Amino acid sequence: MFQVPIGVSARHIHLSLEHIALLFGNGYQLQVMKELSQPGQFAAKETVGIVGPKGEFASVRILGPARQQTQIEISRTDAFALGIHPPVRESGQIEGTPGLKVVGPQGEIELSQGVIVAARHIHFHTSDAEKWGIRDKQLLKVRVNGERPLIFEQVIARVSDQFALDMHIDTDEGNAAGVRTGDLAEWLE
Repeated sequence: MFQVPIGVSARHIHLSLEHIALLFGNGYQLQVMKELSQPGQFAAKETVGIVGPKGEFASVRILGPARQQTQIEISRTDAFALGIHPPVRESGQIEGTPGLKVVGPQGEIELSQGVIVAARHIHFHTSDAEKWGIRDKQLLKVRVNGERPLIFEQVIARVSDQFALDMHIDTDEGNAAGVRTGDLAEWLE
């Protein structure tokens, strides 16, 4: 059995270089507000608005650095408020997902796809995965011991030399269990 720190992930957006230029101006560089748990990842000082058919959120945090494709990660509750129905997916799997309007200080873009509810997952550094016998894409069962303990099933193991040990759940899941970023979860099987 191992314990893993929990990261409760709020709604956020990953932008491509092309979309950063369209929303903030040519050559714009995102400014680091704070480093995140995964090496090289950061929360930017900048935010954008996202607009759905039913509602909008004015200040959605951008996470950097820039990615190959723009992706918005929201909770199921956010999806209801926006009036869209994104699938639960692993990061990067945006084919066939809904899109939204993204509004920045210098322009706006209409995404035809890119909105997901992120599948719960644990980032494993390769050495941690080897120590515990975990394979990339393995589905795990994890207990979260918050104010309202829960067992999460189908937690995807993501293994890479680039990762630090960290479990990611969204705000709906964190609220349901009564946990916060930094609390610990334990692997059951």
